Amino acid sequence: MAAPVTVDDPRDPRLADYTDLTDVELRRRREPAEGLFIAEGEKVIRRAADAGYAMRSMLLSAKWLDAMGDLIDASPAPVYVVDPDLAEQVTGYHVHRGALASMARKPLPTAGQVLGAARRVAVLESVNDHTNIGAIFRSAAALGMDAVLLSPDCADPLYRRSVKVSMGAVFSVPYARLDTWPQGLAALGEAGFTLLALTPDERARSLDETAPHRMDRAALMLGAEGSGLTRRALDTADAWVRIPMAHGVDSLNVGAAAAVAFYAVTTGRPEA
Repeated sequence: MAAPVTVDDPRDPRLADYTDLTDVELRRRREPAEGLFIAEGEKVIRRAADAGYAMRSMLLSAKWLDAMGDLIDASPAPVYVVDPDLAEQVTGYHVHRGALASMARKPLPTAGQVLGAARRVAVLESVNDHTNIGAIFRSAAALGMDAVLLSPDCADPLYRRSVKVSMGAVFSVPYARLDTWPQGLAALGEAGFTLLALTPDERARSLDETAPHRMDRAALMLGAEGSGLTRRALDTADAWVRIPMAHGVDSLNVGAAAAVAFYAVTTGRPEA
């Protein structure tokens, strides 16, 4: 355990992991390259630690020293204590939760590795909104999906906003990023999955009719907000499925659609 250190200079190089957290483009490039991500809030930090992510450092307001004492004692990572104004100067926003941690990323598994023991998989194409990614991972964890596959251009599940919205669920659902798209989807067929494309197209069968919960291995593919799945992705699917709509509504937000569809895919799933 390292003794907490009070820092009063926002330019202190020891705080470099936490600078400019609101610059999405900068952080999206920098964090994977440097092998780090930022966890915000006590609950999320604890979930990251419980999932086996190593801590690089912590940035805390003084009030959190006692509450986070067990984590501080258990980790050799340095702990930097700052006042709220200085934290805002460093990060670019008011850190109202008062607790941040820089965590080390783990190497991502391959698609084959996450599919090996999975029976219910979510596949995301071009979902590049971090809030939607976080919401989808939270629903995937809550509703019993086993894994998530991401197209190369999907947003980073470990970006701070994604982690925060998911309430740390990104740490509990295995995921892999496909190297090629849609060619990489062939891994699903090779592993025995039926690939279902979620689309509002009137030619799609309803989820009830398709009965994905009775399938031995089912993969549900969702597209980006607004545009939905591309034609290339739709053409790779074994079947098109839709959520029936009422009152003239044509579709749901992708986060809401994912939750509804995950429930349909996992309810009454075959026992392993």
